[in-house]
Amino acid sequence: MFRTKRSVLVRRLWRSRAPGGEQQQQEEEEAAAAQPAQTAAAGLEARAHVGGGGGGGSGCCPGKGGRGHRASAGAEAELKALTHAVLKRLKERQLEGLLHAVESRGGARTPCLLLPAKADSRLGQHWYPLPVLLCKVFRWPDLRHCSEVKRLCGCESYGKAHPELVCCNPHHLSRLCELESPPPPYSRYPMDFLKPTDCPDSVPSSTETGGTNCLAPGGLSDSQLLQEPGDRSHWCVVAYWEEKTRVGRLYSVQEPSLDIFYDLPQGNGFCLGQLNSDNKSQLVQKVRSKIGYGIQLTKEVDGVWVYNRSSYPIFIKSATLDNPDSRTLLVHKVFPGFSIKAFDYEKAYSLQRPNDHEFMQQPWTGFTVQISFVKGWGQCYTRQFISSCPCWLEVIFNNR
Repeated sequence: MFRTKRSVLVRRLWRSRAPGGEQQQQEEEEAAAAQPAQTAAAGLEARAHVGGGGGGGSGCCPGKGGRGHRASAGAEAELKALTHAVLKRLKERQLEGLLHAVESRGGARTPCLLLPAKADSRLGQHWYPLPVLLCKVFRWPDLRHCSEVKRLCGCESYGKAHPELVCCNPHHLSRLCELESPPPPYSRYPMDFLKPTDCPDSVPSSTETGGTNCLAPGGLSDSQLLQEPGDRSHWCVVAYWEEKTRVGRLYSVQEPSLDIFYDLPQGNGFCLGQLNSDNKSQLVQKVRSKIGYGIQLTKEVDGVWVYNRSSYPIFIKSATLDNPDSRTLLVHKVFPGFSIKAFDYEKAYSLQRPNDHEFMQQPWTGFTVQISFVKGWGQCYTRQFISSCPCWLEVIFNNR
């Protein structure tokens, strides 16, 4: 039977949908139809399934299928019919761009998919804006509301409050990582704002590398790059570490957004795969190969955001992610496809405590964020310190 190119593109897109979408839809319909007089245990079970629940420690765990039954044929048929109806409205060029985004899992640079902002679609008993619907189909079947996603800064719809056309490219959005309160105790990590220089377990910060004098981009040494008075040309510098050894030179960041990756199609930024590493550890090499698309580091109006573009979790420790009165820092687990505001300038300035004599006498590391790829650290892990992690980053922000 003869098929047009458009129909072939639609069929390929449907085959590329995220697994579990039909089952998730059926469970949402069952939950909506359930009586309010459910038992407390059943209510807790449903909430745990929808939110993803434990293990992440930071409330950004993706939903996990907790039931063994298969999705009904009716739910699958409804989802397929609605998806096909939306896709058939698109032009051939738009279908090609969407397919490229979906098949590359966001690794390729793809154009915005601009569609009418008010064209909501009904799925089961719920109405969804088109961006949310396409994200449900192709990325997160458990997604329910637009407040759960964050638009990436490179998207045309970024920062626009009420546009007539809105981008529906599912890989131009990320899932928001919501922090729980109170945090789970397992992820507590002793606060090390003040790292004694004589402590063997303390991580040697890039501001304290001493003998190393690697040239940073622009020809400046590490010390010049970090201490140049009044220098506002960069908003942060990034150091890449493998266990206790720093690999390569400091990377100075001037653009508002930076991709840090090992292997990214059309990648433009800090490529860790191009660094010369002498580490022969099998674990380091295995983790390095899993960095893949890596992360996107973005300076925005409200702070600095980290988007996990890779296929594995990342772990983040930042002074501004925790309660200012806490003497411990959390290590936050961020799943693939999720974003977290890793640094808040206003909080960091308030945490400097200029009248605190103890803080004035020691190096202040509140303008530093540590990010580990794949492997976590802290009280729940054999790795108590980030310097035991195979591959990790230190991001040092310019506070001038």
